[in-house]
Amino acid sequence: MDRRAFLRISGAVPVAGLAGRPPRDDWERLRKRLAGPLFRPGDPGYPEAKQGFFTMYDHRMPAAVVGAARVEDVQAAVGFAARHGLPVAARSGGHSYPGYSTVDGGIVVDLSRFSGVDVRPDGRAAIGAGARLGPIATTLAAHGRVLPAGSCETVGIAGLALGGGVGLVDRKHGLTCDHLEAARIVTADGHVRTVSRAAEPDLFWALRGGGGGNFGIVTGFTFSTVPIADVVTYKLVFPPGTQAALLAGWQEWLPGMPDELWSGVNIGAATAETNGTFLGPEARLKPLLDDLVRRVGTSPAERAARTRDHLSALRSFDDHEARPGATAARAAYVGTSRMLLRPVDDPAAVVEVLTRSPRVGTLIDSAGGAIARVGARETAFPHRSALASFQFLHGATPEDGGEAEARRALAAVRDGLGPEFGTTGYVNYLDPDMPDWARAYYGVNLPRLRAIARKYDPHGVFAFPQGLSGPRSTVHMGES
Repeated sequence: MDRRAFLRISGAVPVAGLAGRPPRDDWERLRKRLAGPLFRPGDPGYPEAKQGFFTMYDHRMPAAVVGAARVEDVQAAVGFAARHGLPVAARSGGHSYPGYSTVDGGIVVDLSRFSGVDVRPDGRAAIGAGARLGPIATTLAAHGRVLPAGSCETVGIAGLALGGGVGLVDRKHGLTCDHLEAARIVTADGHVRTVSRAAEPDLFWALRGGGGGNFGIVTGFTFSTVPIADVVTYKLVFPPGTQAALLAGWQEWLPGMPDELWSGVNIGAATAETNGTFLGPEARLKPLLDDLVRRVGTSPAERAARTRDHLSALRSFDDHEARPGATAARAAYVGTSRMLLRPVDDPAAVVEVLTRSPRVGTLIDSAGGAIARVGARETAFPHRSALASFQFLHGATPEDGGEAEARRALAAVRDGLGPEFGTTGYVNYLDPDMPDWARAYYGVNLPRLRAIARKYDPHGVFAFPQGLSGPRSTVHMGES
């Protein structure tokens, strides 16, 4: 199964908090303060407004969805939630694996109206927190620019960037968060802050890899971008039974590759393939791939390479290549992750764990290059020295055995890997059952991140089951 097909295919606990029952008059006063719509249960449009990407959370019933149209709407929603002890969560793309952006009994702040992309003459881009990767890439390409980011067109920029942001050119250009220059954020006290290296640098540091939802609601970003360039995409499909040989050869091969090469590996019960991108001519790529084939020791059953413009290259990794701008079908699947810290000693043993369940797919994204040239403590993203990230996915439809079976199968993979993976995980692939999740996601940066969360959210206004804020307490705030 290819990368995007699997991604089309989480019943986490509700957000913690002392949820109150505000009187109807209070809700109506909030409605009148907003420039955007307020959707309450029973209102026209509420069933659609509360939906995220994942169908497993459709049973959740937010007390309200605020369709924020301006920063003041976000301030009003945060202040209302704080005064009434309601949980509050932001939604950008709605792809939160455990569904944390569909908060049961609380307020969802829908940022989809913050979707602007303004490309400045110097190449910087001001991007609204509700913008999604497809429109961002299209707008930037029209100006001859690229923001290193993921390839799934419907993913929101906010969640991606705040957790780090892996993508198809990050070995050359770094993570998405490495290009963040400033962010506008509404913090728990209702204040709007514009943070950068020069202004509130601790909070700015935390926003570069410290995870979405932990410190406030970001409404906009300023990113540096890079010049656009053609990309060679490639794919090697190896015969069934070669998964261990592919993993063994790939992990030896990758560290010697130039930054211009990004490589992914898909491993499943009957899948052994690698695909990727190269920022250079096809003639230079060919001997690099020949070297990989030599290390695997088996000729691929399928081999292809093609030079594309940047947008076409991105879409070749997305299931919407034939329908640019199309809206993805909603999906039901669960996921988890580990970071590969060093080459595995026994690739066959690792593959045996990865393929125990025929419904688990493993997507491996190469790291290194520019990612590794940033120190683990320079940004909040801690896994700078990792060789690769491993993402494990399992469908959660009734045909797949349901969510409980999916989580059981994923846990067996996640917890069955060896010491090469350690207590690690990627925060953008949140798993509500991840053991020691805070250390897994934040590593050496956990103490500093918790201190910053206490500073900016001392009462846990933005608390959620895997959030860094402390226990929730009711806060009394003036109108903001």
